[in-house]
Amino acid sequence: MIEDLFLPLTPEILQWLAAGQLANRLQRSLRLWVLINKLYSTQTNWANKLPTPFTYSQLRDCLFAYRHPKSDRLNAQDITAQCSDRNCICHKTFSEIVFEQFHLSVEKWQQSMLQLTGMTEEELQKGLQQCPFATVHRSLRDDLKQLVRLGWLQTETQKYRPVLIPDLPAPPTQTTTELSLFSLDLAQTWELLQILESISFVQPNLSLIISKLWEQIANSSASRGLYAKDPHQRIFLHLDYILSQQMQDRVDNYQEQLEQLWRKPPGSVVQFEYWIAATENKVKVTVYPVCLHYRRRAKYLSAYGTDPNGNVAWHNYRLDRIACDRLQVLTWDDPLIPNILKQMRQTGNLPIPSDVDAELKAAWGFNFYLKKEWLVLRFPKEFAKWYVENTTRHPTFCAISYDQIPKLIIRNISNEQERQQLLEIISQRSRDDAYYNAWIRDGDINVLMRLREWRPKGEVIAPLSIRQQMIAEAAQELANYSE
Repeated sequence: MIEDLFLPLTPEILQWLAAGQLANRLQRSLRLWVLINKLYSTQTNWANKLPTPFTYSQLRDCLFAYRHPKSDRLNAQDITAQCSDRNCICHKTFSEIVFEQFHLSVEKWQQSMLQLTGMTEEELQKGLQQCPFATVHRSLRDDLKQLVRLGWLQTETQKYRPVLIPDLPAPPTQTTTELSLFSLDLAQTWELLQILESISFVQPNLSLIISKLWEQIANSSASRGLYAKDPHQRIFLHLDYILSQQMQDRVDNYQEQLEQLWRKPPGSVVQFEYWIAATENKVKVTVYPVCLHYRRRAKYLSAYGTDPNGNVAWHNYRLDRIACDRLQVLTWDDPLIPNILKQMRQTGNLPIPSDVDAELKAAWGFNFYLKKEWLVLRFPKEFAKWYVENTTRHPTFCAISYDQIPKLIIRNISNEQERQQLLEIISQRSRDDAYYNAWIRDGDINVLMRLREWRPKGEVIAPLSIRQQMIAEAAQELANYSE
């Protein structure tokens, strides 16, 4: 029967559907797998039962038994208690769905799960005894939305449509050919080594690869000929890193500790003291760490939890401003952990790196949790040609025509007074200049520094708050050069 499946029921496939968070999203991952196979497998009759497009209600009636409760007001416990058909999928445990229906090797499958997820045997057994479909209808609606995000469904006015088979996402395969660093020829190895040495501070574990590459070059009988041909490094990466060696070692220790936590899903909550540059005070924060970034000469941790202001929110923390020797790891029953994080863990909705990535793509600025603002810039055409055109700033950053701007002001600016001010400003500007717009994070220092670098050729038209800030800074700068 396994051969008839549209997607194989392997831990690797479930991990893929869980976006790398299988230990944290075990039940949802199996629900997604079941829905995909029922929608696309030739062995089911869903293709004949479901119209195109279909609603959630129509899919629900195909998925569950006739007597399964349909009310959105019932909780998960009430739904299963009121479903009198013991053959309904809401009564099937994870183990029953995986092993009884598809006759997989229990020992081999579970061993693969333990190796892939880092779960303990006790945690896995507990998950296998849960019923993935014993959940509220809202969760199943969210599953359909997740299939849309993953590319398995298309949506139109609260209805869903299967995707054409050639356009479906390609699942990972164990036979995918991988590039071995050590199968490169000597010249390629030498070029790669020089680049990796330039960026090794970003990921300390690169030192292991660098060491192996040096061994490969040293042990090669052709290495002397390579140096004779061109002994000079020809490609350089100039990346600023502002830390002393002592502080860099400390930051590397934080990074190593975080990476160890991430290897054991669903991760842990950490607590640490943090320096606030503006006040030169230390505050204690309790956060769920999500991902690391190298940005503008420093490393940052994006985390969700109790931020420096005492609010439960996202924040980016510079690793070199952590004021303790090690991060304190808290167990999930610790009363210091915010209740919202505990609830997220219980429902399988802890933040993941793709959440951060989506917000970074939504607006220009590293502080992705700040409010979005609409940016309009003006440049002389010749300046734009050489310094702005054909450059990638952000997915939302693009050129606009002069005639588009009034319509965009009306669409994007809700405050009437600000709208009129902007219309007045743009009416006094030349239509022959170059204009660009983007969505930015209000107050993000990285965006502000880029806008300052474009001065005096770049004029900020909107938002007015940043325009006024630029005016004040320009006046102060002029005063510095007054006789």
